[in-house]
Amino acid sequence: MENIKNKVVVITGASSGIGEATAKLIAQNGAKVVLAARREDRLQAIVDDIIRDGGEAVSVKADVVSAEDMLKLAQTALQKYGRIDVWVNNAGIMPNSRLNELRVDEWDRMIDVNVKGVLYGIAAALPIMCEQQSGHVINLSSTAGYEVAPTSAVYSATKFAVRAITEGLRLEESAASGIRSTLIAPGLTRTELLDGITSPEVQMMAKHISDKGISPYSIARAIAFAINEPDDTLISEIMVRPTAL
Repeated sequence: MENIKNKVVVITGASSGIGEATAKLIAQNGAKVVLAARREDRLQAIVDDIIRDGGEAVSVKADVVSAEDMLKLAQTALQKYGRIDVWVNNAGIMPNSRLNELRVDEWDRMIDVNVKGVLYGIAAALPIMCEQQSGHVINLSSTAGYEVAPTSAVYSATKFAVRAITEGLRLEESAASGIRSTLIAPGLTRTELLDGITSPEVQMMAKHISDKGISPYSIARAIAFAINEPDDTLISEIMVRPTAL
């Protein structure tokens, strides 16, 4: 993990799950991490853990659905560390339901967080990385971004979109400015993602599979692998899923 050392890494959705695991793992390997989420107290506890273990970290209260918050996050990273080497668009929600339940507010929220949140993160990081002529954007998709299941139509649509955005970024920037883009597609992982489900049918489905989820550190290791590769090597996509599913 020598190439991770001293890299400045911004992570959204960092207050739990994959974001927290990634922050702790790469900080142990020498990265300087800038953590963002809405839960300020939880972020600070993670920062305290990292610093206590000898790492370097700061936190910013921010909501990915706010383009202004993402710009402030980028500026905080610049003011603190002078550059941004990696931006991890990790924040996401998954309140799955059948379309005929007409949970329109939840559809809107998924589009805002899962798609616009990724775009706002890119909008904040890309000008900085273009000026540096280097950088790495890592977007979290899902196995649902490759295959649609009953109750996952809108969630899958958002994750298909993340795949398209990530590939578009690669095509536009990798050769032109040296900016790498990586898609990480987790399968069922033990995070808070299932907690946002309000559909009784999907809640019941989730109860039957939740114990089969893998550790968020399994996804964090995939992210760390992509970051650690040398600048001339671009890891385009990594899918990580439970053996049992």
